[in-house]
Amino acid sequence: MKTAIDRLQQLEDIEAIKRLKAQYAAACDDNYDADAIANLFAENALWDGGNFGKAEGREKIRAFFRHAPKVFPFAIHNVMNPQIEVDGDRATGQWYLLQPATMAKENRAVWLAATYHDEYVRIDGRWMFHNLQVVARFLTSYDEGWAKKPFI
Repeated sequence: MKTAIDRLQQLEDIEAIKRLKAQYAAACDDNYDADAIANLFAENALWDGGNFGKAEGREKIRAFFRHAPKVFPFAIHNVMNPQIEVDGDRATGQWYLLQPATMAKENRAVWLAATYHDEYVRIDGRWMFHNLQVVARFLTSYDEGWAKKPFI
């Protein structure tokens, strides 16, 4: 049975992970600030965006996001419905993403819906991403919508 101190620690950990995710979304929405994004990831982390690409290790994640504004010059990451499980210095999380964005190709307004599957690790008292996986549910033109054309 968990003590009151254990329960309080778990709540503090969950809130710290929520802040981590909010920092990630804000850095992405700040023209994909590659340095700010990379600094949220552990040294040996993995960012897996499926069809959007994959980067393993903090420096490759940084390099990947330096090119992201060339694909998505505008994006607003709305992350919601967190399901976070903490186990000591490791945790998992699942989030939904609904993102209006602009694709550079054809200057096209789009909607992206996805699920994030995250793994976190606490390093020197700080929660960081260990693995972040983006599973797209749809990427569709703003004009056509997901009912007519779920994937571009």
